[in-house]
Amino acid sequence: MDSITQMVLGAAVAAAVVPAQQRRRALIYGAVLGTVPDLDVLVRYADPVDNMTWHRSYSHSLLLLPPLAWLLWWLARRLDKAIAVAPGRWLGAFLLALATHPLLDAFTVYGTQLWWPLDPTPVGLGSIFIIDPLYTLPLMGAVLWLGWRARSPAAGRRALTTGLTVSSCYLLWSVLAQQYVLDRALADTQRPTEASASLLATPAPLTTLLWRVVQRQPGSYDEAYMSLWADSAPTPWVRHRSRDDLVPALTGHPPYDRMVWFTHGFYGLKAETDRVILEDLRMGSEPVYVFRFAIAETGDDGLRTKPAVQLDQAQPRSVMFSWLAERLFSPGSCLETPDRMLAAKPTPSPSGSCER
Repeated sequence: MDSITQMVLGAAVAAAVVPAQQRRRALIYGAVLGTVPDLDVLVRYADPVDNMTWHRSYSHSLLLLPPLAWLLWWLARRLDKAIAVAPGRWLGAFLLALATHPLLDAFTVYGTQLWWPLDPTPVGLGSIFIIDPLYTLPLMGAVLWLGWRARSPAAGRRALTTGLTVSSCYLLWSVLAQQYVLDRALADTQRPTEASASLLATPAPLTTLLWRVVQRQPGSYDEAYMSLWADSAPTPWVRHRSRDDLVPALTGHPPYDRMVWFTHGFYGLKAETDRVILEDLRMGSEPVYVFRFAIAETGDDGLRTKPAVQLDQAQPRSVMFSWLAERLFSPGSCLETPDRMLAAKPTPSPSGSCER
């Protein structure tokens, strides 16, 4: 999640653990600790794929954060005598402020390596977008109330309880909504059926009322949207080609292999002019993907792998955001893609999907 959300979550859980008279102090400690795991972005690698896939690894490990919490608590206890009033509760505050960061991140689709190094498999439930005001605002309200308005320990406790409860309920709602969308997608008779297909549902930016569903199968991937406001099923299904015929030549190339692992197979391959582009299908929408890498070159002598180069998005994000806002309140139909991002307007196929 974004840094502000992690700060207010860390502040809230830390303040909820320490003695009532020390809650305001805990807000500061918790806010700082809540951002510590993301300091791994300061470590830069030569390969942009490594920059992406090593983020949320060791710094987000539930195996490494407890000893880090103890070390930071030990140092803070020697510098701040107030912690000695209730050292055990302060240790719990340090641990929770650090550990809730990767636990919350695991609800996003990016991928958090919770059990690194024993099991580096990225965990990415994908039920909430990395920025969602409806999750953040209850926590922010609780923290601000406690810091500036609460006149008694009871008022502070009520603020924290309310903020943490409302935000947690919203997180639970996101999981239930995601499962509902997946169930509707599986039951949709208009969905192109593939025996080896994998399904993924992720929310649109800033909301859990509009969902994007991706179905990946060899050689292609299908994409549809479902508005909980306006639709009863994901629609329309649009098929896009993936150059999986290039996989044999790319297998063994470290950037390709690592992205296949990190995305759990939800990636697309395109051959544009003289280069091969790999796109992370989990974040973005056709053709506006957040993570795009040129990983090979093509020529008369065939395909040649090359060090990965991260590319800019194919289209401005603002175009996609305006389209998503319209789609949220519009029943599913074969709408023109935003700002003519694709060359042709999709038309319904006899099966009910949209072929491009």
